[in-house]
Amino acid sequence: MFSGIVEEPAKVVAIVKDQENLHITLTCSFAENLKIDQSVSHNGVCLTVVKKEGNTYTVTAIKETLEKSNLGLLKVGDKVNLERSMKIDSLLDGHLVQGHVDQTATCSEVKEADGSWYYTFKYDSKIGNITVEKGSVSVNGVSLTVVNSQEGSFQVAIIPYTYEHTNFHEFKVGTVVNLEFDIVGKYISRLLKQYLDSGLLGR
Repeated sequence: MFSGIVEEPAKVVAIVKDQENLHITLTCSFAENLKIDQSVSHNGVCLTVVKKEGNTYTVTAIKETLEKSNLGLLKVGDKVNLERSMKIDSLLDGHLVQGHVDQTATCSEVKEADGSWYYTFKYDSKIGNITVEKGSVSVNGVSLTVVNSQEGSFQVAIIPYTYEHTNFHEFKVGTVVNLEFDIVGKYISRLLKQYLDSGLLGR
């Protein structure tokens, strides 16, 4: 479980394709403190540390993960948002993030606003995911508040600290990001769909 508060962006130093899997090697300031089998959020995707060497470590993304996230688009030199899992006694500064990406979205607009930035993201709403105004959403592992919630799109406002300390400063129109929608909203959406499909709603 994560909070959506990114510790730092790690740099991808190597990518190795192994059948349908992808072994991704990264470097960050706390790489030496990581342990084999430890869970770490990478752009919002919970992955397990499988190898350590000096100031680098390696994680493996399987086919399912690559199909539902942007990890398959990574290149050497790219930055990836990192967060180690929460401790039981930690303050919850963001919101509860599972590290299970629901789908990707595409950045459709970047607008600067006197020291902050507004990013607009479009996603396929036919999958059944939704946002609500002032609700929570995780974008590349960053816990954010939804602004201008629409069907299939939403905006987020980014302060300078988040802009500088995550990979948001690399986003441009066309950038593909990972989305994890609020868990409560997902349950409500699923239950509503079941009621609609069963014909019980409205009786």
